[in-house]
Amino acid sequence: MKEDLTSLTLLDKDKEMYLKRKVAILLKQLDLHLLNHSLKHISLEISLNPGTFKKDIELLKRFSGKGEQTVLESIEYTSDYEFSNGCRAPPWRQIQGEICYVLVKPHDVETLCLTCSTEGVFLNGGKTKEEGEINYERKGEIYKDLVTCLKDKSPVFSENMSKQEVRFTEEQQKENQIYEKPKTEDGHSSIAGSEKSKLERINFGKSHMTKRLEPSLNWRATVDYKDHKSSAKDSQEEKQGKLEKSSSSVSPSRAQLLRKGGEKVEDTASESSSESEEDEEPPDHRQEANADLPSEYWQIQKLVKYLKPCCFLISMFCLLLPRWLTLSNFLTASSVERSYLIHIFIYKGGNQTATVIALCSMRDFNLAQETCQLAIRDVGGLEVLINLLDTDEVKCKIGSLKILKEISHNPQIRRNIVDLGGLPIMVNILDSPHKSLKCLSAETIANVAKFKRARRAVRQHGGITKLVALLDCGQNSTEPTQPSLYETRDVEVARCGALALWSCSKSHSNKEAIRKAGGIPLLARLLKTSHENMLIPVVGTLQECASEENYRAAIKAERIIENLVKNLNSENEQLQEHCAMAIYQCAEDEETRDLVRLHGGLKPLASLLNNTDNKERLAAVTGAIWKCSISKENVIKFREYKAIETLVGLLTDQPEEVLVNVVGALGECCQEYENRVLVRKCGGIQPLVNLLVGINQALLVNVTKAVGACALEPESMAIIDRLDGVRLLWSLLKNPHPDVKASAAWALCPCIENAKDAGEMVRSFVGGLELVVNLLKSDNKEVLASVCAAITNIAKDQENLAVITDHGVVPLLSKLANTNNDKLRRHLAEAISRCCMWGRNRVAFGEHKAVAPLVRYLKSNDTNVHRATAQALYQLSEDADNCITMHENGAVKLLLDMVGSPDQDLQEAAAGCISNIRRLALATEKARYN
Repeated sequence: MKEDLTSLTLLDKDKEMYLKRKVAILLKQLDLHLLNHSLKHISLEISLNPGTFKKDIELLKRFSGKGEQTVLESIEYTSDYEFSNGCRAPPWRQIQGEICYVLVKPHDVETLCLTCSTEGVFLNGGKTKEEGEINYERKGEIYKDLVTCLKDKSPVFSENMSKQEVRFTEEQQKENQIYEKPKTEDGHSSIAGSEKSKLERINFGKSHMTKRLEPSLNWRATVDYKDHKSSAKDSQEEKQGKLEKSSSSVSPSRAQLLRKGGEKVEDTASESSSESEEDEEPPDHRQEANADLPSEYWQIQKLVKYLKPCCFLISMFCLLLPRWLTLSNFLTASSVERSYLIHIFIYKGGNQTATVIALCSMRDFNLAQETCQLAIRDVGGLEVLINLLDTDEVKCKIGSLKILKEISHNPQIRRNIVDLGGLPIMVNILDSPHKSLKCLSAETIANVAKFKRARRAVRQHGGITKLVALLDCGQNSTEPTQPSLYETRDVEVARCGALALWSCSKSHSNKEAIRKAGGIPLLARLLKTSHENMLIPVVGTLQECASEENYRAAIKAERIIENLVKNLNSENEQLQEHCAMAIYQCAEDEETRDLVRLHGGLKPLASLLNNTDNKERLAAVTGAIWKCSISKENVIKFREYKAIETLVGLLTDQPEEVLVNVVGALGECCQEYENRVLVRKCGGIQPLVNLLVGINQALLVNVTKAVGACALEPESMAIIDRLDGVRLLWSLLKNPHPDVKASAAWALCPCIENAKDAGEMVRSFVGGLELVVNLLKSDNKEVLASVCAAITNIAKDQENLAVITDHGVVPLLSKLANTNNDKLRRHLAEAISRCCMWGRNRVAFGEHKAVAPLVRYLKSNDTNVHRATAQALYQLSEDADNCITMHENGAVKLLLDMVGSPDQDLQEAAAGCISNIRRLALATEKARYN
């Protein structure tokens, strides 16, 4: 009897459970039915769609340009990215029916920022000046289409459009035919039937939502219209049609995977000077191609698809949450909204573990491969991963960040993360109490912040201050001896923070933000640690920031140079490289150069020259030696360490980055006579002359300086002349870069001065003298000063002086007289002094008003200017009219003060000029009384 009762009880319970399950299934089916019905109803109300706008915009682009007959100057999307539903608006704006935003530049009005939505087209608030974000608020009436809106806003557009209306209509019909062609399905649709039906059920009947403009998780390639247009011009119409037809049937991700050698975004040095520099990354224009993709590509996409339902539900929960803050609001909500919330509570509890498992499975793939990276992106995985960062589950965040950290090495993935708003979320994670999250977030920021827009986003969202705060975690971990687990984690947090700051420090504004946040003392403290993995990003950050004068002063104040020199003796080549580069940046200051010598940094730098395998380190070391060689005391030390002989050996078979520094160092060392002899004996003249035929601007500047320094020694000058080095220097006067011209002209001065038959050598260069005279028309002060110095040496030969006089050197020199640049004043006065020694040039200078400005040079504080000016005035005073001009401008009083100068040449010139003026005055007095 008891057994019967027990069995009846079990039957009742089973029946109750069966009824509950059946009710739950019926409720779920009802919810799905209501949802699909609502979506169908919404899709019927849509009048405009992305395809319509895309066709209109592409057609308007064809009719836009600079000509008077074009309808517009330009029309461009505000975003280069297109979702799989065709929209370019952010997902939270797509919910409100907005499709895309375009910037239109008509011929007659200012640039218009228009919103294209399902309701029509209207003018929005435009882009804000501060952040460049769009003000989505509507500023006028809604128009039925883009053309109607532009006709109302621009009379010129309306007029030109009416002229080309027939042609525009024909093009529109062709576009409609192209867009209406059926698209074939790719291999992506080869999912098994049972699996496909499961995915459809998870995605809430997605097959019934094809017409709805829902926010999409898939990125789709955008075609650069200008490239498309230029290629179309070179092909026939029939061929163009085939290309367009085939392009619609191929997955946009395939070309990205099959490209050999992806685009590399070079943005290391581009943003070092200011925030306005142009290292913005190139847009992701993908090409179509037919090829088989590896199995990993589809496996990863399948994993991402299983992650999507959970993320979609959580996103909908966030969107609908404000409406259910109270029970009454929940009861008054629509059935569709209530079903969303019920599903969220059903799925939210069970999908966290599945999410973590899926993330772990994704990490099992080789995420360093481009195939795997693009598989995650192409199926919308980036948005899923970023959405997971906004959850409360630490494990989900860690798994997502680990994947993002790996794939963010790809330049295009970095761009996508920024476009999806991932950086602000990562910056917020830096405040998390979990150290693992801090580390992963900082490392991911370090990978993403490789281009200007990303670095700016980190700063604008307060990331710099938070990253600097991370450095404080490792302040006490200066000794690695038996560290505790907590200390190890603190060191790792500080290391990751330094790594992110290293990437961000390529921006001038970020450097200033790091300094204001107190980053320099913390970096100086971390520099004392023995953890090499910590030292590399710390020194790298200092290396980037040392380009700023404020930082160099702070580096000296914090005594950082001593630790940089100490780490030059490390066995880690990367650490040695960054220390040498930091010294290179800091050694612009004389005090820093002295500190490097006093702390024993010159010897390790000289010894590192012997290892030439690591070219990056060699470039950094030679750069540090170059800057340190500016001080004569350091040059003496380098000669003791046999560094000059080693530098001469590096003049061949080295990359340009190394050669620039090697030649620069030799140019500084050769200012000393002993070193010039040493370079000549080591056979360094010929490789230096050979480098004069290059095209690298920085290398040419340094080579000309080095050759000019060697030319000060007669024996070296003979070798330079024999190797045709003077002709090569003269040819560089035609170089378009002012720095190269100036350096070449400076180098010609010792060559002309020390050549055996300088006059004949100069005349042998056809058109050379005319070229030099014409350079006096330059606007660059350094070029003008160097050319004046060259003319001073050329004019020592009477025949050459006669030639340059015929070429109009006197009026050109006279035009330069009204200058405030003391360097130019000195060499200009010397050139005038030399040119006065031919014919009636003295009179000509007076006629061209050059005398009065020269008198003002005597008020300069530079003794060299005084000497050159006094010599010029002495030559000019041989003409009576010039003497009168000098006297009228107060030259006598100024010259009298200089007669007592300790400079003998200045004494003689001043006295001679006064003597000529006095002699003229006496002759005038005598003539008056007679």
